[in-house]
Amino acid sequence: MGTNSGPAEELFITLDRDAGVPLHRQIETSIRARIRAGLMRAGASLPPTRTLATGLGVSRGVVVEAYQQLVAEGYLVSRSGGYTQVAASMPPAAAASTARPAARGADSRADSRAGFRVDFGYGRTDVSQFPRAAWLRSVRTVLTTTPNERFGYLDGRGVPELHEALCDYLNRVRGTSAVPGDMVICNGYGQGISLLIQVLVRRGARRIALEDPSSNDDARVLAGAAGLDVVGIPVGPDGVQVDALHRADADAVVLTPSHQWPTGGVLSAAARAEVIRWAERRGAIVVEDDYDAEYRYDRSPVGAMQGLAPDHVVYCGTASKTLAPGLRLGWLVVPSHLVADVAAAKVLADRGSPVIDQLAFADFLARGEFDRHLRRMRPVYRRRRDALLGALRAHLPDLEPAGIAAGQHVVAWLPPDLDEDAVVTAAARHGLAVRGVGPYRITGAGPGGLIFGYATLGEAAIAEGVALLAAAIRDVRGP
Repeated sequence: MGTNSGPAEELFITLDRDAGVPLHRQIETSIRARIRAGLMRAGASLPPTRTLATGLGVSRGVVVEAYQQLVAEGYLVSRSGGYTQVAASMPPAAAASTARPAARGADSRADSRAGFRVDFGYGRTDVSQFPRAAWLRSVRTVLTTTPNERFGYLDGRGVPELHEALCDYLNRVRGTSAVPGDMVICNGYGQGISLLIQVLVRRGARRIALEDPSSNDDARVLAGAAGLDVVGIPVGPDGVQVDALHRADADAVVLTPSHQWPTGGVLSAAARAEVIRWAERRGAIVVEDDYDAEYRYDRSPVGAMQGLAPDHVVYCGTASKTLAPGLRLGWLVVPSHLVADVAAAKVLADRGSPVIDQLAFADFLARGEFDRHLRRMRPVYRRRRDALLGALRAHLPDLEPAGIAAGQHVVAWLPPDLDEDAVVTAAARHGLAVRGVGPYRITGAGPGGLIFGYATLGEAAIAEGVALLAAAIRDVRGP
């Protein structure tokens, strides 16, 4: 190369063609090292692949392969228009989380995790992968083709175009029995469950059953604030224990049947049928939170319960885990006798969700972009899950992973000699943020476990995080 400064010199990339190491690996190593050392700021643009290839004297495919690997690991993000940027600055000698987006669950609040080297925060999705170009096409289509009257006030259910697009998708992919007239659009699951609880209370509900353990910042809090008794139903390896539900004397139950949060169990067909019989006998409502069922790695996603009993099951879905929580897009498929009440509660809450976002999502769905995005993201999350499981096997074989077949997190049960709180505290001292299962239990009883969110972590950060945890556990166990 000449004396003028070019892309290769700016990135301090040198190639040794006699080293026996593939050239794309050498490029990856050089860029990764500079990012981890904090020498490339978050958002910094990298040279176009063709330009860097010319400077290094290699084929463009070599640089493309290096960039793609670093994108998969979370060090880089590929933006619309074909340019590539640094996803996150990393402190010296550490591979930190590549993103800290807000999401449902305890991690949804700003909890000052900046001091941690690695954060296994759950309930997050990799928003750096948001399909900006495809979404922009949908927004442009909406702004140029939508009739004027769509921009006025609508009823509380949302725009008809999104009702139809969602019904097509949910019936095809999730096995629901949805009709457009039973759809209500809301601002994510948090608002959806709030609307449902309000309606149930007005209709005389006194007690609501929740899975134990379960999320502690939505249904549990809202039900208590509304004056409902909250009863926990124990969860086993296959989801909620239906015999305990029969004894609960509840008017409604909130379930995550396709991938129980947080334990990962899948409610069996027999148990689903028994829950439906319970709801029919009691005239009760089943609220089905289908929070991340699209991400399944061992087989096709498990179908939704709503298709079994549309008159007794409310189906809740959102774009938070599949696209981005910042969209604040959620949807309810409501039994027909509840639709008017839920829509009225939505109008009272905020006069309806933003029209342009609803129409853009309807177009996005109708053009197949949502399916394409999910197909692209499943292998990304699967690689990260596999990296986590591999690291646990190598460093902590006595932890028992559960719920590994789907979603964006894994629970690992601790052996009896390890105290959950002591492990979480020791991990924090080592620079690792990881949460225990205990805070999400309603009764407080149950084995100790850790929740590993992996959606926003690159494979290098996952490996480092497990190594930090292994060191913390050695401290807890002592000499």
